[in-house]
Amino acid sequence: MGKKQVLVPASEVDLTEVKYEPELIQAPHLTGFLLKSFVKLVEAPLIGSMILYQLKKQNKMTGLLRQTVIPETPMFKPEFPPQDPEPGVLVLEEDGKPEVQVESALKCLPHYDSASSWSLDSIASFRYWKIRDYAHAYRSRLATPSKVAERIISAMEEFSNKKPPTPLLISFDPEELRKQAAASTQRFEEGNPLSILDGIFMAIKDDIDCYPHPSKGCNFCIKITTTRNPHDPGRYTGGSSSGPAAIVASGLCSASLGTDGGGSVRIPSSLCGVVGLKSTYGRTDMKGSLCDAGTVEIIGPIASTVEDVMLVYAAILGSSAADKISLKPSLPCLPILSSSESSNALGSLRLGKYTEWFNDVFSTDISERCADALNLLSETHGCKMVEIVIPELQRMRASHIVSIGSESLCGLTPECEDGNGVKLTYDTRTNLALFRSFTASDYVAAQRLRRRIMYYHMEIFKKVDVIVTPTTGMTAPVIPPDALKSGETDMQVTGNLMRFIIAANLLGLPAISVPVGYDKQGLPIGLQLIGRPWGEASILRVAAAIEELCANPKKRPLQYYDILKGN
Repeated sequence: MGKKQVLVPASEVDLTEVKYEPELIQAPHLTGFLLKSFVKLVEAPLIGSMILYQLKKQNKMTGLLRQTVIPETPMFKPEFPPQDPEPGVLVLEEDGKPEVQVESALKCLPHYDSASSWSLDSIASFRYWKIRDYAHAYRSRLATPSKVAERIISAMEEFSNKKPPTPLLISFDPEELRKQAAASTQRFEEGNPLSILDGIFMAIKDDIDCYPHPSKGCNFCIKITTTRNPHDPGRYTGGSSSGPAAIVASGLCSASLGTDGGGSVRIPSSLCGVVGLKSTYGRTDMKGSLCDAGTVEIIGPIASTVEDVMLVYAAILGSSAADKISLKPSLPCLPILSSSESSNALGSLRLGKYTEWFNDVFSTDISERCADALNLLSETHGCKMVEIVIPELQRMRASHIVSIGSESLCGLTPECEDGNGVKLTYDTRTNLALFRSFTASDYVAAQRLRRRIMYYHMEIFKKVDVIVTPTTGMTAPVIPPDALKSGETDMQVTGNLMRFIIAANLLGLPAISVPVGYDKQGLPIGLQLIGRPWGEASILRVAAAIEELCANPKKRPLQYYDILKGN
């Protein structure tokens, strides 16, 4: 008795009294036999409930949800107030044809001389080939999609034979690849490519339908070997869009598509040193993905550069008919990076930084590199840094885990009921056991908190245009040997990786991760930019400026293929 806490309405919270509380996660780190045994215990009807109750109590989840009176009404789907238009942008059609949207995006990009880049025998520092480099090579007959396809097939064979195994693709059909490449090559020979994306090879995450490949959702399958980080094969790539990020970082594809419900595009992008965009909830149609009925997940592009992310984003954007009615999205926009207006638009932007949160990282290398990038941005373009406070971060985390957990459970329960639950990885089974312990009242409380946290962020966005954080609280973690056989559960590492990404998923805000450097071990560090609802243009503009400022020197990944030139 006496444990109940009654929250005052969010509009009455005194932000000057908000104190930052570091995230403290209490959970065992398990691999191998101990992990298998733990899974059996938590899946047992009686003892499992007791274990999970104690874990939730130790991590204050019970108090944040069941013992708290929350005055706000539930928000079961992100609801955004009207937003002011962004400056210096090109407005696109909501239902425009993808090839037309891509052509519009191309016109927004700054001048780039692909011919001079191609003619260089060597360059001072490592860089990735852009989509525009491929397009120039194809049109100039320096390469063909068919030649590039053969190089990819050869590289995939080499990856498959590596020891330890280094899987990148779950489903790969060389003959289908050759067929598509031949059709693309013919279009170039006839001078009639579909768009600048014609002949650009892309990896698609396994939870997105892509004919003729079946969507197995094998990110959760126990038989899939751990994806390796191209910068250090002994470290994780980050999940769950691990393959799409690794294949881009390895140079095999210019871009890929992933899904992001809990940082699953941004986290692997950060750990692999590439760019990952999570758009506003409802900006892209989720039809054809395994999580097409959720409220936190989107389909987003991963690429080696911001401009390539823009090109792919332009091709996939477009709200579903239902979201157009319920969310009333603003028209999609792209930043016009090719004009002097872009610099003026940058100079007028206000960047919000919650310093105590920003600095709560596993290694100071992360906060220092991110701060250096922001200082360069301010010095070069005149962006103003504004100190902000974000209340109730622990409640935001609790709301997110209940929301995404309940939605994931809903999608996987039919498979589990069919007896396929034993095919899931042990760490996934541990998570599902936790998700099953959530009640209907927990879910409603989480949606009350969602409205409350949304209010705080919309108030913050009255003072700033973009919120800046590190993407992750640590760089790529080491893969323990036992984890290669049976997986791993380490909630402290998970907490470090997910510390800064939750708001974009729970509240549906757009966010992007852009590389800003490396730690002392040579591992990539990403900076995250979180924008207003429908504010993709602003974060893309800032990301492009940061990318330019932090371009040199870049480290060549240990596992890298120059697919365009065949080296």
